[in-house]
Amino acid sequence: MAVMGYLRDRMGKIVAGVIGLSLVAFVATEAVQSGGSFLRDDNNELGNVGGEKIAYDQFNAAVEQNVSQFKQQSGQSRVTPQITTYVQENTWNQFVTKAIVKKEVEKLGLTVGGDEIQSMTSGSNPAPQIVQAFTDPQTGKFDPASVSNAINALKGLRDDDPQKKQWTTFIADLINGKKAEKYMVLVTNGLYVNSLEAKDAYESKNRLANFKYAVLPYASIPDSKITLTDADYSAYYDEHKGEFKNAQESRSISYVAFNAAPSATDTAAIKAQMTKLLPGFIASTNDSLFVQINSENKAPLAYQRKGELEPKLDSMMFNEAPGFIYGPYLAGSSYKIAKLVEARMSPDSVKARHILVTPTESGGTIEKALARADSLKALIESGKGSFESLAPIFSVDKASGSKGGDLGTFGRGAMVPAFETAVFNGKKGDLKVVTSQFGVHLVQIQDQIGSSKVVKVAVVDKALSASSTTQSSAYGKAQAFLANVNKDNFAAEAKKSGLPLQAGEDINGTASSLPGLNDARELVRWVFKAEKNAVSDQVFTVGDQYVVAQVKSIKPKGILPLDVIKEQIKPSVLQFVKSKQLTDKLTAALNGAKSIEQVAQKAGVPVTPVQNIVFSNPVLPGSSAEYKAVGTVFGLAPNKLSKPIAGMQGVYVLSPDSFVNPAPLTNTVREKEQIAQTLIQRADAQLFEALKDKANVKDNRAKML
Repeated sequence: MAVMGYLRDRMGKIVAGVIGLSLVAFVATEAVQSGGSFLRDDNNELGNVGGEKIAYDQFNAAVEQNVSQFKQQSGQSRVTPQITTYVQENTWNQFVTKAIVKKEVEKLGLTVGGDEIQSMTSGSNPAPQIVQAFTDPQTGKFDPASVSNAINALKGLRDDDPQKKQWTTFIADLINGKKAEKYMVLVTNGLYVNSLEAKDAYESKNRLANFKYAVLPYASIPDSKITLTDADYSAYYDEHKGEFKNAQESRSISYVAFNAAPSATDTAAIKAQMTKLLPGFIASTNDSLFVQINSENKAPLAYQRKGELEPKLDSMMFNEAPGFIYGPYLAGSSYKIAKLVEARMSPDSVKARHILVTPTESGGTIEKALARADSLKALIESGKGSFESLAPIFSVDKASGSKGGDLGTFGRGAMVPAFETAVFNGKKGDLKVVTSQFGVHLVQIQDQIGSSKVVKVAVVDKALSASSTTQSSAYGKAQAFLANVNKDNFAAEAKKSGLPLQAGEDINGTASSLPGLNDARELVRWVFKAEKNAVSDQVFTVGDQYVVAQVKSIKPKGILPLDVIKEQIKPSVLQFVKSKQLTDKLTAALNGAKSIEQVAQKAGVPVTPVQNIVFSNPVLPGSSAEYKAVGTVFGLAPNKLSKPIAGMQGVYVLSPDSFVNPAPLTNTVREKEQIAQTLIQRADAQLFEALKDKANVKDNRAKML
């Protein structure tokens, strides 16, 4: 049972590794944030990395696969917009990383040989992803034999089998990761720390400075006393232009939302519908069918242990008799009614083995597969054959077949429902023929461990939803607002209509949700196609809200122009202007002064002495980190006065009293190693940023996804 055994279990872990697999450590936390324009001559080009195209269809297929794998690993039937965005971003990073690293690896001719691949998978030095996927969850120990069993099982699958494709992709990623690892080793081996650097680092942590300072705080000048001019903004912008580099295009919007959530009347109507179902549910003799007909969430009935039911049910169903009905009750965004169908004592876990027979291997029909399973059962019951000898020959599940069909010990939820029901409801020693979506299983229950109460609860639910009247009313208001607004009166019309004007700031092109607006991808897509100040040409449906929006600002990729960030930098410009005024005041106080005390007296501020400050921790007691001020001190001779220094809290004049030098550095090697380790940790991210800038990554996702 390749899917039910190793492959069903292991591939779930493997694909989780594929989703999170980064080619090198620096990619794992590095979000590639690149903008770009839509290339009209190639509608399938989602992006471009140094001339290598990222095709939309290939990317989309990879996203779908990763979403499917996420569902399989997490057990979720659907994913949220936030998870979808995460998977898309992670998939994009994989494509970009592979393209960037591939070029660098090819330049150097780096390869991974067959012996290395064998070592990474089933050899003496398995990759971490292999170890994670094939570690026994019960013992916490890595099982090398299970890797070989899974590989052997995969060999029996067709090349187009999804699990074989997953494994092939997984191994390809391991190989690419190994190449990237070799590349990083070459880079980090080139990092060198000399003795002078080690000495400087040692002194920065251990040399002590005792000094005095006088400071004119920025808060001493009220903001109201400052009138900012265009020249002030330009001067500050020119000095700090490098700080305004935008990694990817972002946009901000203003919007109004019209609520179409279920009204009190809608909620009462849904509760009444559920109440009408109660008599039929009470009288039902086929609760599974009743659920399938009447419930929106048509979950199959299954035994559950204490703690597995939702809290409201878990606290009562284990204390009631079969037939007990609870509800209608509100749970999240649904009304529900629940019926206790059955309660019994059941094993906590089961040890079993099986032989899987499929129609494909038995002549093409399920009847022939059943006949073969019955024949194998008869052989075992008659003593003419043993499970251990027949499983390796007849079981399609070669992973368990090679071990006599052994599936190990497992709890509820580990197997598909039909298989689970057979082994948990039977008794030790039973030999059963069971049909599931994987084929026909000849199952033997080897042991049943523990015993606890389980219950089977049938739940009928109906989600709260707005009536057509509620939706029409909200949509009509939104349409009326849209008809009255344009790019010049958006805010005024919102105020006139008594609607709160909400903001979405610095939205990136791949966002699928905004604060207060889930599943807003369609709205974001429009935002990135519209011009500045444009008003949406339609009412957007976002969850249970109808939204009309206006593009407020556009921040392009690269150095942002002053007009885009003018309002954002206003507090910094205020401080910039104050620093000039305070610097002029302290410059005048320094004129003719011989000591810090004279400077402070002229400026009308006290002198503050500080002791035992180190360069690597430039925090002034009672204040905050003052990098420029403390750095200046360590460049002065004792009793010398500094020039005015614009710091974080104000403008300073400082004067050292004395310095206490540390004992001579005796272990240069250790200091070098510590610095080198820091360099290596930083090198990962910095190297990737450098490669990314050089590769000229173009990103068209905002307009295409």
